[in-house]
Amino acid sequence: MHKFRWRLTLIFIVIIGCSMLLAGVYMAKLLENSYKDALVLNMERELKLIIATIDWNHGGSDEEKEHYYTEQARRLKDSAAARITVIRQDGQVIGESDEAPELMNNHLDREEVRQAKESGLGHSVRYSKTLGHNMLYVAMPIGTGDDSAGYLRLAMDLRDVENAVHTLWLFLLLGLGVLFLIAGGISYRIAFGLTRPFDKMIRVARQLSHMNYKSRVPVRRKDEIGDLGHAINTMADSLEQQMNRILENEGRMKAVLEGLINGVLMIDKDGRIALLNRSAEEILGFRQEELLGRHYQHASLAPELSELIEMCFGSMEHIRDERTLYFPEEILLEINLRPMVIGGEEFAGILIVLHDITAVRRLERIRSEFVANVSHELKTPVASVKGFAETLLAGALKDEETAKSFLQIIYDESERLNRLIGDILDLSKIESKRVPLQLSPVHLNSFMDHTLQMLAPEAQKKNIELRLQVEEDLYMEADEDRLRQIMINLLSNGIAYTPEGGKVSVTVQALNVVNGEDPETIRFVIADTGIGIPKKDLPRIFERFYRVDKARSRSSGGTGLGLSIVKHLVELHKGHISVESEVSVGSRFILDLPVLH
Repeated sequence: MHKFRWRLTLIFIVIIGCSMLLAGVYMAKLLENSYKDALVLNMERELKLIIATIDWNHGGSDEEKEHYYTEQARRLKDSAAARITVIRQDGQVIGESDEAPELMNNHLDREEVRQAKESGLGHSVRYSKTLGHNMLYVAMPIGTGDDSAGYLRLAMDLRDVENAVHTLWLFLLLGLGVLFLIAGGISYRIAFGLTRPFDKMIRVARQLSHMNYKSRVPVRRKDEIGDLGHAINTMADSLEQQMNRILENEGRMKAVLEGLINGVLMIDKDGRIALLNRSAEEILGFRQEELLGRHYQHASLAPELSELIEMCFGSMEHIRDERTLYFPEEILLEINLRPMVIGGEEFAGILIVLHDITAVRRLERIRSEFVANVSHELKTPVASVKGFAETLLAGALKDEETAKSFLQIIYDESERLNRLIGDILDLSKIESKRVPLQLSPVHLNSFMDHTLQMLAPEAQKKNIELRLQVEEDLYMEADEDRLRQIMINLLSNGIAYTPEGGKVSVTVQALNVVNGEDPETIRFVIADTGIGIPKKDLPRIFERFYRVDKARSRSSGGTGLGLSIVKHLVELHKGHISVESEVSVGSRFILDLPVLH
């Protein structure tokens, strides 16, 4: 804009300067011509006075006339302040104030003489070789018509006039110079005033190009420049709104991409990785900085994924496949690759969605195993009931002793079947979070006393000693029924797998007690002197239908779901359960539950 401002200033200066120069030249010429016209007019009056003063009918020879007119010319020269020349009608000089007439040329062809002959008055400016400078010549006929005796001419030196004109030109040039400076300043000020709004508009346009959409043009004028400023501000408002909308949509899209559980990967038409979200980073084991901008063949992607990308580029069709990746960990993925087309024609790249189905497949496997285990567990008592019922129908009813024994077995198996179905339903409800906890304060001393009393008959059958150790006045917040279910399951297992004459103990104590304040955690330890659990089986004892000794478990009436139910109930109470065991020595189940929820 500075260049344009200076160009505009220069244009103004040239226009103003040329105008002033032309005006100055015109004025100088006008003054010069006016001065010359005034001289001509003055000399005309003097010519008329001289013509009226001299006797033009003087007789005598040519020499006498020449002498007479020359004397008269010299006499009048000082009063006229001009050179006087008397010219005969044929152009011969017969009187001269400065030169000898006989030495001078014929003057009939001189411009001023010709004009005087034609119009009665003639004048011209001519360089005088005799004097060496410009002279103004004015001539007038002496007499009129045929009575004309010749011509009288005055010649005035123009050096004074030229000096005056030169002085005028000097002052004119000095004035023009000063006016040029003033005009330059005024022109620059005008150019600055005209271009300043454009400077602001350019500044705002640059700010907009640098994505500063808050910048605006201050508009104080109501002319076309003001309209242009309003137009730029309107455009800036529109750009700001559109950019805010774009940024908002971009933020939403980024939030959606980052929040997706599925990995999203985008390959552009040149095969370079253009986009991937956080889930894709976790699945592939690379950060964005390591993959973005790199060709997929050089990005160290899993060979299985690179192969599918190559296939999609070749077929340009949607591909869906399941592949197992082994880096950074073994994972089963459902991979969807779809070519992206812009405007229905232009190929833009490939969009890849990575869906981790490892857990789904594991759940399907667990479900299949669960169905198989349930079928097996249900089949066993049903087969027993059916077998003994068929035997009774076949005639065993006649033997009262045998019939009673068979009916007792049928009753036991039906009870076992009822317990199994009940445990399955309980476990299903607990796993699906359909069992809300009914939390209430529980006094652990009375609670554990009552629980052990419920199991005392079962323990007495095997002569097993039940021991209880609880700190005084210990309370916690829990679902009393579910907590009792946990304790009954653990104590029942301890009684079932402890030989006769053994011991089962329960210890309840407070943990994380600081400076006499209320405890944060309650620890339950259920220990027995039973057969113990082998170390290899410890990690799996909380799985559904897992039994260390299947034959003994069935003989004890267990369903294989008790510990799994315990684990889920403990987790519902936001607690933790662990087990320590040694074969032939016994087991210790350690249960930590929070005091408050």
